[in-house]
Amino acid sequence: MPLSNRQLKYTGEVQPAEGERDEDEQPMFPYLPDDDLKEAVNLAILLKRPLLVTGEPGCGKTRLARAVAYELKLRCLTWPVKSTSRAVDGRYLFDTIGRLRDAQLASSRHLKAEEREHILERVDDPSKYIRWGVLGKAFRSNEPTVVLIDEVDKADIDFPNDLLLELDERYFTVEETGEEIRAKEGAEPIVFITSNRERDLPDAFLRRCLYYHIPFPSQERLTEIVHLHFRDASEDLVNRAVDRFQKLRDRMVEDKGKVGKKVSTSELIDWFQVLETFSEDEAMKELEGKLPASVLLKNWDDHMEYKDFI
Repeated sequence: MPLSNRQLKYTGEVQPAEGERDEDEQPMFPYLPDDDLKEAVNLAILLKRPLLVTGEPGCGKTRLARAVAYELKLRCLTWPVKSTSRAVDGRYLFDTIGRLRDAQLASSRHLKAEEREHILERVDDPSKYIRWGVLGKAFRSNEPTVVLIDEVDKADIDFPNDLLLELDERYFTVEETGEEIRAKEGAEPIVFITSNRERDLPDAFLRRCLYYHIPFPSQERLTEIVHLHFRDASEDLVNRAVDRFQKLRDRMVEDKGKVGKKVSTSELIDWFQVLETFSEDEAMKELEGKLPASVLLKNWDDHMEYKDFI
């Protein structure tokens, strides 16, 4: 019996095993959502609305979709938005050049009659030249699919408004064939949209979304996150590493306020991975010295400002 999104609930309690990979052979990582985020995800599933997720770079916006897909055992389709992205790319692409090439090939005198007939049958069927985008695949699926539209604010200002019909009514029409592609009832995609708030999004687009801002974790939460990623690490090492990281973070927040890049959760995980290459005693000694600036500080101004502090 096909899954229905009415049966789905995200708990955040199902975590991948160490070294586990998804169906695309991409590494899976544990994800520790807070209660408010779990509620937002489940409301998005219930109301069949996209969940717009914001937060500092490195806070886990992108990994949320994969974590939900992992726990619910659903396929995750990712659409990484670029400055050149168009809304139609998410629906489908029509291979006009391929169809023209086949039509020219069919006119070749060197083809056998049966080969020509086969090619002409293909040319006469526009559906053969359609390549489905992320939304096209999700709407045609018989089971719910997790869709991640990543960094929507990178695209042109018109891009979000061009997706209103798909997000609201969950259908679109293939112009070349007249076919209507509509998400099946009970198999509507679970859509996550991330934004780094590089530009304001249109009101009409925001109205169709639920919204959640991922705050920077508390020190206690950071400790839990590191323990989850590095299950064999000692409590003392984790606590001391998080404490040093938090002092750097606090100093950067004090200096920059809400503006400017601060060290993030993902950089804490990268840094602790470096510590894991040492024995525990060696790692403790590393914590007493300077931290590796190249892992934590990502621009020249920060290197100059904080190189002595760390």
